Amino acid sequence: MRTPLLLPLVIADTAAETEIPTAGKNLKMPNYGGQAIIEGVMMRGRRAVAMAMRKPDGEIHIHTEALSPIYQSPLMKIPFLRGIIGLWDALVLGTRALTLSANLQAAEEERLEGWSLYLTLGASLLVGIAAFALLPAGVGHGVQALTHVTALWGNLAEGLVRLALVVGYVWAIGRMEDVRRLYQYHGAEHKTINTFEANAPLTPESASRYPLEHPRCGTAFLLILVVVSVLVYSLLGEQSLLWRLTSRVLLLPVLAGIAYEYLRWTADHMGHRLVRLIVQPNLWLQRLTTREPTLDILEVGLAAFQAMREAEVVGVEGAEPG
Repeated sequence: MRTPLLLPLVIADTAAETEIPTAGKNLKMPNYGGQAIIEGVMMRGRRAVAMAMRKPDGEIHIHTEALSPIYQSPLMKIPFLRGIIGLWDALVLGTRALTLSANLQAAEEERLEGWSLYLTLGASLLVGIAAFALLPAGVGHGVQALTHVTALWGNLAEGLVRLALVVGYVWAIGRMEDVRRLYQYHGAEHKTINTFEANAPLTPESASRYPLEHPRCGTAFLLILVVVSVLVYSLLGEQSLLWRLTSRVLLLPVLAGIAYEYLRWTADHMGHRLVRLIVQPNLWLQRLTTREPTLDILEVGLAAFQAMREAEVVGVEGAEPG
């Protein structure tokens, strides 16, 4: 099974802030969410992460591990910086989870590991930066040079090209059979979290009734990132092509920090009608990266969720989840 390794860039985490009663305690979970992986779902809590994957023989395989201590550090309380740290960790963890799940499905001689894995991931990252950061910047510069419009219009053209590439990419790969199934697991991840937040029974039948969309999905993060990039890059004024390309790479962490804080703010104010209105485009875009899951796929999402909760309780009581 070969799935595009750029997927961690478009299917990231759903985060929630909620109080969870477990083992007679209220456990604060500030980074509560998940991600679709190959034939499975990853769920991430505050201290532990769990992956549930359907093996070729039909059995559900569970893998749990402790999260990086960075999530407990004071750094994660610093606005903007926490977004950069969280995004990087999510990409690293998400890529590792995708690799682990893909290897579980593959024959031994087809597994990605060692130098072949690192080279493949490095190449994927370079292609992603070139396609979604540098190519739109080059087009924007070309539009300015040919039409003599201001930097604002050049940046708007760049943003439209970037948005078209992102939307086109997630739509195009969604037509692949393996990715359509991955999108079903993405839908299961959302439905599981929506079911939990509604305090409904955590069963496949119950979860099937809840929405595919979630306001804190990583797909929404990408749309916000594109909009923020237009605003920030417009402040830079006229630039040479070299500086334009360089700034697009160097400012990625800054844009990620801003987008993260905006996503966090809208998630905390979903009770306001205006906020619900402005997040609608985010929810529409998620229709491209989610599909209605079957009951057996929902079973995997719920298994990952329950395994993560159990690992969190073990961590609270002093043991390392694993």
